Amino acid sequence: MGVALWLLAAADSDAIAQFSQSRADMLFEPWKAAPHRGGTRSAAPEEVGRHAHMGRNVAAPDDDVLNGGRSLPPHLRRQTVDYPTSEPTSTIIVDTANTYLYLVLGSGQAIRYGIGVGREGFTWSGRERVSRMAEWPNWRPPADMVARNPDLPDFVPGGVNNPLGARALYLGDTLYRIHGTNEPSSIGTFASSGCIRMLNADVIDLYRRVSVGTQVVVLANSEGARTR
Repeated sequence: MGVALWLLAAADSDAIAQFSQSRADMLFEPWKAAPHRGGTRSAAPEEVGRHAHMGRNVAAPDDDVLNGGRSLPPHLRRQTVDYPTSEPTSTIIVDTANTYLYLVLGSGQAIRYGIGVGREGFTWSGRERVSRMAEWPNWRPPADMVARNPDLPDFVPGGVNNPLGARALYLGDTLYRIHGTNEPSSIGTFASSGCIRMLNADVIDLYRRVSVGTQVVVLANSEGARTR
């Protein structure tokens, strides 16, 4: 009788531990709760970086709280908006002038995300397609960036301190990416070297909704009057 009670208690303890771990995964890595569109996507070890095994420590931070405790302005928060366009569903449209990224939903609607874009002299426009996707990507500064700033490291492993943030969408064969950031206060600004920055939580959301081959349209500054 005593052995039976001990076995029952042990089974209950295992069940509680599994439940607790499941709750922890939902709290600290919420993107695990929703599957990627088109099935499960696994990243190669070199894309994930050294922090892949660290569990909770690589979870995207509460990055809508900016420096000094300020909150992200309402217009830069992720939201569904009316957005008539002739572009097909699932197209990504980058509105450089207004620091918005739209994911076209169809029927005149889109998901709008606040972004950070290239500073003066580093903006660009055109059409590309997503050529590669990475979770917690590593970063190797390109040669021209190192030439401008020789103090940059040669290599930064993936993780919360990496400038590319939680996810990266690589655009064609260019050096440009749509990626997360470890500087959430740069959202809504013209500060990058041409890449499109998003909050980590937002780029994780976008990453789940698109796939390799997704069309990306980057509008020039002159193609949209500022709306703010």
